[in-house]
Amino acid sequence: MLETSPATAAPRHAATRRYGRSHGRGWTAVALFGSIIVGLPVIVVALNLAAPAGEVWRHLAATVLPSYIANSLWLILGVGVGVTVGGTAAAWLVTMCRFPGRAVFEWALVLPMAMPSYVVAYAYTGFLDYAGPVQSTLRAAFGWNSAREYWFPEVRSLEGAIAVMVMVFYPYVYLLARAAFLEQSVCVLEAARTLGRGPWRAFLTVAVPLARPAIVGGAALALMETLNDFGTVQYFAVDTFTTGIYRTWTGLGEPRAAAQLGAVLMLFVLAVLILERASRGGARFHHTTGRYRPLPRFALTGPACLAAQTFCALPVIVGFLVPAGVLAWWAAETGPSAWSSAAFWRPAGNSLVLAGLTGVLAVALALALAYARRVRASAVVNAATQLAAMGYAIPGSVIAVGALVPLVALDRALSAGLGAGLGGQWGLLVTGSVAALVYAYLVRFLAVALNGVEAGLAKVSPSMEAASRTLGANALGTLRRVHLPMLRGSLLSAGLLVFVDAMKELPATLILRPFDFDTLATQAYAMAADERLAHAGPPALAIALAGLVPVVIVSRTIGRSRPGARAEP
Repeated sequence: MLETSPATAAPRHAATRRYGRSHGRGWTAVALFGSIIVGLPVIVVALNLAAPAGEVWRHLAATVLPSYIANSLWLILGVGVGVTVGGTAAAWLVTMCRFPGRAVFEWALVLPMAMPSYVVAYAYTGFLDYAGPVQSTLRAAFGWNSAREYWFPEVRSLEGAIAVMVMVFYPYVYLLARAAFLEQSVCVLEAARTLGRGPWRAFLTVAVPLARPAIVGGAALALMETLNDFGTVQYFAVDTFTTGIYRTWTGLGEPRAAAQLGAVLMLFVLAVLILERASRGGARFHHTTGRYRPLPRFALTGPACLAAQTFCALPVIVGFLVPAGVLAWWAAETGPSAWSSAAFWRPAGNSLVLAGLTGVLAVALALALAYARRVRASAVVNAATQLAAMGYAIPGSVIAVGALVPLVALDRALSAGLGAGLGGQWGLLVTGSVAALVYAYLVRFLAVALNGVEAGLAKVSPSMEAASRTLGANALGTLRRVHLPMLRGSLLSAGLLVFVDAMKELPATLILRPFDFDTLATQAYAMAADERLAHAGPPALAIALAGLVPVVIVSRTIGRSRPGARAEP
């Protein structure tokens, strides 16, 4: 064994400390620069809360703002109750009960998450409206000649929007609640049983309170997606903040009033986040042992088995199978030409390029921020990382409005510099370009990549970094040689999730896209707005198919999350 004398060790430790300080400053600079670039749109919109009210804002406040607030509150209430009850009950059934079909429902219950809410809205409108197959069959069966002779629920309504969003967003609660139930202690459940509580009383009085942080967290994600939704509420003629921001921007040409509406919407999102944190209080739930036993599943028979199968099958049928069937029928009606024409492949290519660029950039920036936080876990770096991750909580329409201010400032600086050096008028180079869309997507979805990368880094033992450093590798070399090979799966999953989210993004694309530039999302929206629902089938179906792979990956990952558990055949 080699020995080092104190005389030589002291200079070496001093050099290490000097290197660590300079090394930490470098990664702090990386975190600050990345967070400022990504957090600028959020800061810009927040500053509009202090801006003086203009004439357009006073007009909006006196006419449409009350309806925006009322409809948003009803959406939050209806969707919140629906996703919490449905997602939690479904998670408990597939985790703690045993019945035929349970293994299929474990992953099938996640499938509606692959469907964008506006796509489901288009599908059910075509399926249930006056000219659709349901009402046409009813009129033929009962001899009715017009809508005056019978009553049928109106699909395009506030209630219809709530129903559609519950169908699509309940998997947020289901996934997190299922993960919490899989990690719960068998001892606690057994103690409840010895005290005379049956399976359902143990579920209500023990399992749900212990899983409350996860359930409320999933409900908060669903509510943020509800506030972000544009396609569904626009198509169903439900006035909300997202539709108001779009109309104020495109119809009135008032970016300042649109930004002020966005600032008010940010207050709604902030209220959801505060309520989610407050619901946890100071409670913390930890296992007191490292030993895990297989979860005891309650066998269901007879009516209880049938009820469980029906409860689990219903959201899969109405949230995925029916919309997917309607989209497939429309795609078949339009014929092969709809899939082979430039009208489909040009938007598809645009969507692939935008989503691919966003996925790569988001993973790269998330890796830099997460590694900076790991190497230099200071208050400044933590705050910078939190600022960079705020974009996911902000609706796409608000991000788009906030992104225009730094983009226009950049265009002016570039135009002035190029004009001074090369002469001529250069105009807008970034605003209204693909780069502007990628920037907005990056702000919106960076948190998705950051969560995945941080989860992967947390699995890498710090001792491996220490061993690399003792062998002479610097931080960048350690990242390249040690972390990246171990993070390939996490990086791929994070990029895939960002890719799918970017494929579905609608409001930011409508506001920032270049002239005569379509994606699959905007094409489906345009066709549905023109009441050409059959022609909206191919692009909408393509978006849904793109979301299936990451949904299955997430479901399988959660299914294997219980320590010591073996994968079931």
